[in-house]
Amino acid sequence: MEKKKFKMEYMLKGGTENIIWSIISTPSGMETWFADKVTAKDKVFTFQWGKTETRKAEITHCRTNNFIRFHWLDDEDRKNYFELRIIYNELTEDLMLEVTDSAEPSEIDDLKDLWDSDIEKLKRVSGL
Repeated sequence: MEKKKFKMEYMLKGGTENIIWSIISTPSGMETWFADKVTAKDKVFTFQWGKTETRKAEITHCRTNNFIRFHWLDDEDRKNYFELRIIYNELTEDLMLEVTDSAEPSEIDDLKDLWDSDIEKLKRVSGL
């Protein structure tokens, strides 16, 4: 079954692009909210949850202080990715984090719930 892309936006209060960028694009930053252990070698990040689940993702596109896009190496379709993008909201003068991901239609709601939980953790640990 073909995966479907979806986007979600999260308001971040009181942060700067540099702070948010370090949280979403470095292994040490991602360890605070995304996975239990994160390592990187060249453009490949290894994410570990608990003692048994490990996945690798390659950075396919990146613009410093703007966005980072990962492709899971175990996903054969190169069109599938997850992306974290920093967006400045001129109206509120706040920063937003836009998450783009893809999943099979039956899994989208669960994945959205997972992103909601992850981003809440990001906000809590970073003070955003």
